[in-house]
Amino acid sequence: MLSPDPEIHALIPHRPPFLWVDRIVDYQDDTIVTEKMIPTDLDIFLGHYPGHPIMPGVLLCEAVFQSGALLLAKMQERGKAGIEACVPVLARIGGARFKRSVYPGDTIVMTVKLTEMLSSAWFFSARLHVREKLALQIDFSCTLQKTV
Repeated sequence: MLSPDPEIHALIPHRPPFLWVDRIVDYQDDTIVTEKMIPTDLDIFLGHYPGHPIMPGVLLCEAVFQSGALLLAKMQERGKAGIEACVPVLARIGGARFKRSVYPGDTIVMTVKLTEMLSSAWFFSARLHVREKLALQIDFSCTLQKTV
């Protein structure tokens, strides 16, 4: 299993075994590109599905959402206005389209773009690729909660 980039631990609160991003590939203004190598030995594959392991779609979505959290953290780190030290909390998921399956050993690449900021809501559009082909496209939004 690839060790996550220490920068990721500094930016978001997610930790193994529920950290679904290994490294930040690129960050520019309102877009981030991240990747995750899907380990072949995940316990989840024992039940999803025995004899034909497929990465659960909900966990692919989570990888995208964590990439969005990283984007907000990078924007906050760079002093973008309106972003305080907070934890992003998912508010809405829309238009999820699953195009192809992800298997143990695959590397997924997530591209998340901030499309709009409205008051306390942040809106994103994301695409997840596997083997250089689109596997998931999804829109989502989050709000920011101050940490206690």
